[in-house]
Amino acid sequence: MKVILTQYVYKHGVAGEVVDVADGFARNFLLPRKVAIKATVANLEKVADLRAKAIENRTALNNQLSEAAQKIDGTELVFGVKAGNNNKLYGSITTQMIAEALLKKSGVDINRRRISDRPLRELGRYRVPVRMGGDQSPTLSVVILREEEVASYLSGQMKGPEFTEVEEAEPENVAAVADTAVEGSADASAPAAE
Repeated sequence: MKVILTQYVYKHGVAGEVVDVADGFARNFLLPRKVAIKATVANLEKVADLRAKAIENRTALNNQLSEAAQKIDGTELVFGVKAGNNNKLYGSITTQMIAEALLKKSGVDINRRRISDRPLRELGRYRVPVRMGGDQSPTLSVVILREEEVASYLSGQMKGPEFTEVEEAEPENVAAVADTAVEGSADASAPAAE
């Protein structure tokens, strides 16, 4: 069913755009909440000015997304957690925890569902993608260390583990990254050779 949006609808469009959506979505959600109206000839003529504003709204939305993406791209978030001898966490670092830490560090409030779905359950450093929409896809650097290692990492005395891509990480690769984290902590106690 073709409808004219009267408000911004996530993943569908901004006010004034004519979009094709599933009949049930239009009948049960969009039309009763007055978020959209049917795209009839009469309605298209009525909302001509709204359609003209749709271009401005889309541009403004893209600018906001670009600005937010630039703020958070490459941001490093450090988590200190308890972990067993096998580098497995007692629990996990969830997308909600990442979203809250990002809000504290950069001031950008991102819905947790836009952050990669995979919870992080081992020590290491991860590149976590954030889905912003369109061609915007910034990545966060998430470092997971033992609680006692965080202070030395933040002060620069300890080198962090190597990066692991979240989507492509296999359990064996993550274990290898976690092993480098343990070796890195042993190197932190030795004086720097540089």
